[in-house]
Amino acid sequence: MWDNAFHYFYEAATLGSMRLASEKIGVAVSSISRQISQLESAMGVSLIERGRRSIRLTDAGRLVFDFHREQLADREGLMNRLQELREVKAGHIVLAIGEGFIGNAFAKTIDQFQRRNPGIAITVHSCASSEIVRMVLEDEVHIGMILHEPDEPKIRTRLSVSQPLTVLCAPNHPAAALSAITLEDLSRFDLCLPPKGFRIRSTLLHAERRARIMLEPMLVTTSIQMMRDVAKAGRAVTVLPRISALTELAEGSLVARPLLDPELEHSSVSLIHRLGRQLDGAPARLLSQLENSLKNWAPAQATPSLVEEDLAPVS
Repeated sequence: MWDNAFHYFYEAATLGSMRLASEKIGVAVSSISRQISQLESAMGVSLIERGRRSIRLTDAGRLVFDFHREQLADREGLMNRLQELREVKAGHIVLAIGEGFIGNAFAKTIDQFQRRNPGIAITVHSCASSEIVRMVLEDEVHIGMILHEPDEPKIRTRLSVSQPLTVLCAPNHPAAALSAITLEDLSRFDLCLPPKGFRIRSTLLHAERRARIMLEPMLVTTSIQMMRDVAKAGRAVTVLPRISALTELAEGSLVARPLLDPELEHSSVSLIHRLGRQLDGAPARLLSQLENSLKNWAPAQATPSLVEEDLAPVS
């Protein structure tokens, strides 16, 4: 009732006549008059001045007229924004990724996406894997990127690619002379590593226990950029997946050497989202681009591990 009453009142007020409103809408004048009277009764005020041939609004009528006009504008704006979302011209995507994946290669992927989709805003959170999984589960982010595959049943792994942990060092560092590096070799070098709460460090700690070796870093930092910079300076080595230093490896300021340990050699990077969450529009498009980037970042000999749903719509 309210929608019709507002509509009839608005048209009659705009055209200045119930008769003209009747001709435009295609209903009887009596219906328009009755709807306006019902609206006045519901609101407890008069909306039009009685006894005039043309409609003149009361102060209350002007308020209602202005309100409905704003509602129409808001509705039109909403429909336009929904249309933009359907056409992926607008939207907001939230990601959570491990800091080890933040580098020029990742930044380039985001830049390419936004150049193609200039209306899409992106927020990137960098945190530990456990926090990323929590944020994905609670729908605080659309997509997560973590080291290893999660064992949480409510998380769907969209794509997992091999990304072994490697020793990164300057080309003139003694470690660069080795074709591969054991944990025992690593213990002889000055090390720059993340703190124990980070997945990379946790993985190393498990390997240390198996090998009965204790790694004692000279520098501990949460900054992957500092880890890269310290290694480039030549005094220390660090341990990161290759994805963390693709630019430095390509330009030759860092070299990578395999770290010999079964678990470290088979580590992977996974793209995840919550099981059952419908990702469409901009998030689905970015997820697809991240998949392609991860496949390109994988070592040449590695084959991406695709889950069953990879060729199906995202859900």
